Amino acid sequence: MRIVRLANFVAPRSGGLRTALHQLGAGYLAAGHEPVLIIPGELDSDEHTAAGRIITLRGPRVPFAGGYRILLGRRRVARVLSDLRPDSLEVSDRATLRWTGRWARRHGVPAAMISHESLATLLAMALPSPRLARLLADALNRATARAYDQVVCTTRWAAAEFERIGAANLTHAPLGVDLDTFHPDRRGLAGGCSAACARGAGPAARAHVLLVHCGRLSPEKKPQRSLTTLATLRAEGLPVRMIIAGDGPLRERLERQAARDGLPVTFAGFLTGRAELAALLASSDVVIAPGPAETFGLAALEALACGTPVVVSAESALPEVIGEAGASVAGEDLAAGVRTVLGRPETERRAAARARAEEFGWGPAVQAFLAVHSTRARSAERSTV
Repeated sequence: MRIVRLANFVAPRSGGLRTALHQLGAGYLAAGHEPVLIIPGELDSDEHTAAGRIITLRGPRVPFAGGYRILLGRRRVARVLSDLRPDSLEVSDRATLRWTGRWARRHGVPAAMISHESLATLLAMALPSPRLARLLADALNRATARAYDQVVCTTRWAAAEFERIGAANLTHAPLGVDLDTFHPDRRGLAGGCSAACARGAGPAARAHVLLVHCGRLSPEKKPQRSLTTLATLRAEGLPVRMIIAGDGPLRERLERQAARDGLPVTFAGFLTGRAELAALLASSDVVIAPGPAETFGLAALEALACGTPVVVSAESALPEVIGEAGASVAGEDLAAGVRTVLGRPETERRAAARARAEEFGWGPAVQAFLAVHSTRARSAERSTV
């Protein structure tokens, strides 16, 4: 099959969506299919990679979004789709690209939308009325379900908003994690910035409990919750320090807050190498994932694969993903979850983290997504006979 995929809001350098797109594309290619990814960028380009063909179309930056770009110009995108003649379409944006579902139907192409976020949760953070947020999310989700043959959710939590509206075309397909790159053996192998950040050079630094926040520093991720957690633990007398790995529009504000409150925080910025990130995650004691709108949370799963337990927001899908390999806490302060995790024997908690991650390899994830494409493609073939 030629599987054409479209995505907006792909972080310029890294991020969960970019990782998922790469891993699924590589899996499709290894299985003998022809994946083609269309994404926005600064300049037009067309290249063949280890994850398949990637077509970049020049798209404008989204204001105040820290570098995200979107595909505009429907005629141009539609022209590219027509030239590619896909056997199946996979779309990772339910808002600005919803029209591609109608395009696919007109051209007899099976189409699936991948739900990478909870629209109901995002709207609840932006609108003053929870009832209004829910009504608007339901209306938009009904439009999405009508536009596509299949709606694919990576967790039961993500599927809940579609189940609420009675969507009959809902499928569950979990994502995965790179169990080789992200491994407990990476502990203590950090290089460059991570070496200085992970434990410090002196005995005093090594005596501290190391917390790591890994993710985009943007409003929907609620990174300020990590600083609140650190402040609470310090006030209780726990010798903790924190590394924040990632970048985004809130970074300067967070740096000012940490300096004002005298918090021992290192802002490591974006880590360019996956091995470097793995070393940092493996060398930490606890990873914090405070975002309330996470529908899967690849960074949290990468931490588990490194043998590091994760404390997550109870409002997100992450309690479902981490299982017993961490703790979940509701609200703005996750300190109680950190205390719970640190109260367990280190060997036990690290073994549990790795064991949970091993339930989420990319091989089964690719097969689950391919099953969606294969089923829809076979149905389309029968309808044309």
